[in-house]
Amino acid sequence: MDRQAILARLRRLDACALSDAADQLGLAGAVSGLAPRTVKGRICGRVLTVKLAAGTAPGGSRRHLCTSSIEAGGAGDVIVVEQRTGIDAAGWGGMLSNAARLRGVSGVIVEGPARDIDEAAEISFPVFSRAVTARTARGRVYEIANGVPIQVGDVAVAEGDYVVADGSGAVFIAQASVEVLLTAAEALAAREGAMTKDILAGHPISQVMGAKYETMLTGARP
Repeated sequence: MDRQAILARLRRLDACALSDAADQLGLAGAVSGLAPRTVKGRICGRVLTVKLAAGTAPGGSRRHLCTSSIEAGGAGDVIVVEQRTGIDAAGWGGMLSNAARLRGVSGVIVEGPARDIDEAAEISFPVFSRAVTARTARGRVYEIANGVPIQVGDVAVAEGDYVVADGSGAVFIAQASVEVLLTAAEALAAREGAMTKDILAGHPISQVMGAKYETMLTGARP
């Protein structure tokens, strides 16, 4: 399945449906606590990874963090930044948001703090992050690599994986698992949609959810 077909299917699914499908299939992927800081709504795309470390680059650096990934990115890409140093310093900021928006990047997810949140909100660029701060990265953290495996929450994330993030959380999907997980999530979403119609039609919610909901994730796997 090609990338555009994958993205088209992902756009129709929320993080909860994908998380439920991951549970059904015994896959890791869901991460809580990455809040949407700038705009409401869902982002999805192919992952571009950035890994940060504490301190300053040995010998100095003339390239600011995340800029290589922005220049490599475009429509359908989500930049994911690992800033797990424990230092209160932003792994993303306002000029980066402007540059990423200009490139058509779908959004950024920071495992750690981000800053210039109001500026990103003004240009409607989606920023999800673990925390917010006013403190600069300069002299505190730097990029050690991009395009490498990173960790977000307790999930290992590789460049080229896929992600969906919304107000409920983020779900990362390994390339090798994307088709089977999409199929499972689509089936679960269809079943929940039918159950919601039953509820809105006046069926008692205890009957609708008691008869179907509790066993949804234990049925046959696609």
